[in-house]
Amino acid sequence: MRHFLARGLPLAIASLVAIAPLDAQSLTPQQQFAKEIYRELLEINTSNMTSGTTPAANAMAKRFRDAGFPEQDIFLGGVRPDKHNLVVRLHGKGGANAPKPLLLLAHIDVVEALKSDWSPDLDPFKFLERDGYFYARGSADDKSMAAIFVANLIELKTSGYVPDRDLIVALTADEEGGCCNGVRWLIQNHRELVEAAMVINEGGGGSLRKDQPFLNSIQATQKNSINFKVTAKNRGGHSSVPRPDNAIYELAEGLARFSKFSFPVHFNAVTRAFFEKTAAVETPEMGRAMRALLANENDASAATVVSRDARYNSMLRSTCVATMLSGGHAANALPQTAEVGINCRILPDAVPSEIRAGIAKAFADTALEVSAASERQYVEPSSIGREIMGPVEQVTKELFGNIPVIPTMSTGATDSQPFRQIGIPAYGVSGIMSDPEDNRSHGKDERMRIKSFFDGKEFLLRLTKLLATTQTVP
Repeated sequence: MRHFLARGLPLAIASLVAIAPLDAQSLTPQQQFAKEIYRELLEINTSNMTSGTTPAANAMAKRFRDAGFPEQDIFLGGVRPDKHNLVVRLHGKGGANAPKPLLLLAHIDVVEALKSDWSPDLDPFKFLERDGYFYARGSADDKSMAAIFVANLIELKTSGYVPDRDLIVALTADEEGGCCNGVRWLIQNHRELVEAAMVINEGGGGSLRKDQPFLNSIQATQKNSINFKVTAKNRGGHSSVPRPDNAIYELAEGLARFSKFSFPVHFNAVTRAFFEKTAAVETPEMGRAMRALLANENDASAATVVSRDARYNSMLRSTCVATMLSGGHAANALPQTAEVGINCRILPDAVPSEIRAGIAKAFADTALEVSAASERQYVEPSSIGREIMGPVEQVTKELFGNIPVIPTMSTGATDSQPFRQIGIPAYGVSGIMSDPEDNRSHGKDERMRIKSFFDGKEFLLRLTKLLATTQTVP
């Protein structure tokens, strides 16, 4: 199949098939090729803590070489031999006034997965197709987009397509954590490889309701992650002579107070747009509460209603949650230290020192020490103007009908943030539809709806071609 594609297939074939049949016998050659790439990526263990990305990066580099990409347009490298990133360029028309490239970004590292933690008939690093889903670690996060970008760039190359601007695919390491974040390393050491007018990345996607596309989202900003420690200290003593001033008790009492604490509601441009559009498609009660809260951030009754949904609550405010707990040093000794780790996901414009002060206020015990393990700078959200919203809305309508495209803020972290820090707009958008109640990323039996994978491939192919024109992106 690879050799057939390398000779080139008319791109018109793909454009005629918006949502193609999905059984093995009726897949288009382009879809079959994408599935083969997906399978290959998923069956290479790229766990961020115990494995590397280099074998996967090398495998994809071979795919590009076999498709006729010249060696000078293929870059492999990283801070460590086992943590290589892959950057591949498809040249556009060029010229003195050539616009900056479009960067298609996906990480190929995955979080750890043990076979013993998955269902007995599943192996996290064996590709399985069953009951309308693809199963494997990384099937959703983020090897689906990686496989799609590789397949689409090869398809464009072999069809003879020449974009107005260069197209770049970057497959990177350690987005999930670890020593060697690939995006930051590329920006610091090879910025010329990833310099772009715009970045398309993970972080967005569509939602299904009763197995039908309901909305599509575009991520334009994200929360920052900061870890705090809250520590109780005591002189200790022998457990046979207990005292009321116990470090564990003191910390536990503070934690009980902290569990009832919430930061105030605060909207930014992206979350305001999100709730404005979401209110129109929510239940009447939830829609009314959203509109009331948009009109008045201090409307406590409206905030209570909206906050019942954990996803909405996380977008309304900075959030902090206790995630790790330790205390004591011996079974027969009064504890000298008790400590809790607090993970905070703070709004992009939140001030870390104010978050620390809020935590201290919530624990309401001046004897407890609150310390920050990290500080993060404010990063301006990417603009949600027509240069991005127009193309995304157009392709969404073509493939999924009249569903809304809703700007959103990621409450997790993505590698879009380093690009925003250097002034390059970055967006999470994929056209990959999923059930919000069936999010298995990072968890047991991670899976990707088969139809959604191929819909996402077509969506991203069409979006890439729109954004590759000088009329679309400045």
